[in-house]
Amino acid sequence: MSHATTNKTTAPDTRPQPEVDRRPLARQRRNRVLLQVGCILITLFMALPIYLIALSATSSRAALQEFPLSFIPDNFSLETMETFLQSTGILGGLINSVQVGIFTLVLSLIIGVPAGYAVARFAFPGRDPYQLFLLFTRALPIVVLSVPLAQLFLQTGLYDSVLAVVLLHTALALPTTILITSSVFLGVPRDVEEAARIFGCSPLQAFLKVVMPMAIPGIAAASIFTFVMSWNEVLGASILTLNQRTLPAQVLSSLAESPLAYRFAGGFLLVIPALIFIFFMRRYLTNMWGSTIR
Repeated sequence: MSHATTNKTTAPDTRPQPEVDRRPLARQRRNRVLLQVGCILITLFMALPIYLIALSATSSRAALQEFPLSFIPDNFSLETMETFLQSTGILGGLINSVQVGIFTLVLSLIIGVPAGYAVARFAFPGRDPYQLFLLFTRALPIVVLSVPLAQLFLQTGLYDSVLAVVLLHTALALPTTILITSSVFLGVPRDVEEAARIFGCSPLQAFLKVVMPMAIPGIAAASIFTFVMSWNEVLGASILTLNQRTLPAQVLSSLAESPLAYRFAGGFLLVIPALIFIFFMRRYLTNMWGSTIR
């Protein structure tokens, strides 16, 4: 009897299975495709002007007069760039811009990173109004800072010098550097820093060996903003200098009535250093976008 019972086969379940709702999966795929399309459109919107400037700067003068212009380079020539670089004041302005950008970056990080750490880690009276005041200083027009600084630099002998432009650009970059680094330091857990202190690190060692490596993506973002801002700033540099002008100020003053080819060459030369700097700093930004500090 028991043997017969065990040999019985179970009848298959013929009840209809409920249909799987695929709408959430389809919605997720649609949103992903829309996101990718949006990223591609934004990239094209930002890259197309750079491509057109590079194409015009590396084309011959005869090719620039053709209509319609070709989007594919067929007459490559560096004649315009060579003539532009040999123009009066261009090479000196390029050297001044590199010096101003590097010194502004170093000075902003030396002052801004410790200040951002202090804002993030220590509670002191007036911390919130202080951050609001930093934003207020960024809202001021550059002329409001440049004209009083020009008078001060004339009295102290700093007018028409690289140091004068460095001090102005540092004042412009510091608020953003402090706010960016403070937000990044807020994401670094206090427990990690306290653990380093327990294992014998001094406060400075814990900051340099533990906190700083975790905050490098945010510091890289602040560095990119500082360098690009310093490289592209033209109004303050034009007011504070006459003979020691940066490249944007020199281009603004000397190419206003220049031929169209030279204007493209000047615009292309202004874009190249910023792109090179961003290229070398991009891996730190990738770390910041690809992972979240917890």
